[in-house]
Amino acid sequence: MPTTISFLLPPIMLVASNIFMTFAWYGHLKHKGTAIALAVTLSWGIAFFEYCLAVPANRLGSAVYSTAQLKTIQEVITLLVFAGFSVFWLKESLTLNHAIGFLLIALGAAFVFRG
Repeated sequence: MPTTISFLLPPIMLVASNIFMTFAWYGHLKHKGTAIALAVTLSWGIAFFEYCLAVPANRLGSAVYSTAQLKTIQEVITLLVFAGFSVFWLKESLTLNHAIGFLLIALGAAFVFRG
């Protein structure tokens, strides 16, 4: 019988893993003067920690979520983390069009969870 922690732990781990991955993919954009080889090496190192969280999150999550649901959870988390990252790390503004686009994606994701 799945417990509350079975439902909550995988998304929490996916949030943490996505923070690492967002920094791995986009964090270097704040430091464009850095050599690309260094950016790639540092990004690869950061991505290691993302995998250390994402792989177990998906393994644990597969006990209570379908694969499509896990992927959908990941994509919604990606949008939320990226939105915060863009504003707070890259100092970029999110526009109404961004919000509408993200909302439409989230609405599409909701259909994956409909019985």
